[in-house]
Amino acid sequence: MTEQISSGIELMFAGMGIVFVFLIMLVGAINLMSAMVQRYFPDASPKFRSESSGIDKSTIAAISAAVHHYRSKHH
Repeated sequence: MTEQISSGIELMFAGMGIVFVFLIMLVGAINLMSAMVQRYFPDASPKFRSESSGIDKSTIAAISAAVHHYRSKHH
């Protein structure tokens, strides 16, 4: 019985170690891809448009009022 428990614990730590190493490699790959995109495609970063979206202020006000009304009724 003791041999099975020690074998189970050993397997558990091996599995957790493999998952940890994979997650570290995944974070490294994501950071590398982010750095490459920023270096080779600097214009690809998202730019938020505030006033140039083409929607007039009355439409924005109507949508905001509708969302507020919905949230107040379905809280």
